[in-house]
Amino acid sequence: MRTYPRVAFFTDSYHETNGVAHTSRRFEDFARQEKLPFLCVRAATSTDVERSGSITALNLNRSRLGFGLEHDMRFDFLMWRHLQLARQITGDFQADLIHITGPSDICQLGARIAFLLRIPLAISWHTNLHEYAGKRLDKLFRFLPIRRRQALSGWGEANSLKAILKFYRLGRLLFAPNEELVDLLRQEVDRPTYLMRRGVNTEIFNPRHRTITDGLTRIGYVGRLSAEKNVRFLAELEQTLLDAGKRDFRFVIVGDGSERTWLENHLRFAEFTGILHGKSLSRAYANMDVFVFPSKTDTFGNVILEAQASGVPVIVTAEGGPKFLVNQNTNGFIAREEQAFKNFLLHLLSAPHLREQMSAAARQFACCASWNKVFETVYDAYDLCLQHRGYTKAQKQMVAAHFNSARN
Repeated sequence: MRTYPRVAFFTDSYHETNGVAHTSRRFEDFARQEKLPFLCVRAATSTDVERSGSITALNLNRSRLGFGLEHDMRFDFLMWRHLQLARQITGDFQADLIHITGPSDICQLGARIAFLLRIPLAISWHTNLHEYAGKRLDKLFRFLPIRRRQALSGWGEANSLKAILKFYRLGRLLFAPNEELVDLLRQEVDRPTYLMRRGVNTEIFNPRHRTITDGLTRIGYVGRLSAEKNVRFLAELEQTLLDAGKRDFRFVIVGDGSERTWLENHLRFAEFTGILHGKSLSRAYANMDVFVFPSKTDTFGNVILEAQASGVPVIVTAEGGPKFLVNQNTNGFIAREEQAFKNFLLHLLSAPHLREQMSAAARQFACCASWNKVFETVYDAYDLCLQHRGYTKAQKQMVAAHFNSARN
């Protein structure tokens, strides 16, 4: 009988609405279902410990001293005040390994505790933070001439990537959601790196939840309405359809963020639902006819799988992780440039029979994406790591130097 390690999972997002939070909740669900010892450390509105079956949850309250990352997320400069408590709970839990989700406030605690307890540290890559930095700098300095703006955003992206890769060298093993990032980490960080894809619940996201048959073609988008998601391109897509004489369509925009007001002012045929959950989200997906995802920064794209499970063909860009979820001309389209994206959308709106074929193929593809398979693979990687447990002398020196400089 297989013996599973005791895992302490420090996540930068759990209660929020994003891909990291969704994956974190599914990971905890898997451990609960399999009765595996699992400690989940996450931000909450109060600091306390919850225990239920094999699951222990350490909730840490964030202070007001920090800065906002999203409308529902912050980075807390005072998170280190929880170090002793988190170390004690992790030690009492007798963790064999600590897994963190990136260089966030809570995850920095997890990295430090792994070093203090002398247990292996696993780090998974969830967000292209360096690309987010570049996009946000570009938006912040929109008033500058384009060349200066591009130079500034490029500088920000390049230096952010250097800092992030330095942080990932603290890990004994790494996980990434797509093949390109696996290759990047293996080459630049020189650590064992494993593919950690995502799954989807094909009962929750299912074509049978469709409720609308009014003849309108619904073009859907689900996700944050922020600059790094390239959502202003949705207005260009609408103008392309209008220029082609199309009128019997509606954009369905599910989500919220800083770009919502701009989109409301520039989209004529659009419905903004805000953030949806549960049955409302299931129906929204199932009522879509085409799903468009113009982001160039996403590392995976859980929403792509959710749309596909709902029987919706997708159009994505050729940059980032979503392209690995699309079989070109079968369950959707991969657009290598903006005009191709527009042409693919026009083609799908003019070819209902093709949409029907792609709908079936999308559903079939999503039905092969199992969360259980994802996390079984993660535990396989843990086992390999624990066979060579402990930090090398060089790693100990590097980790000590990192935290000494951070605290100074």
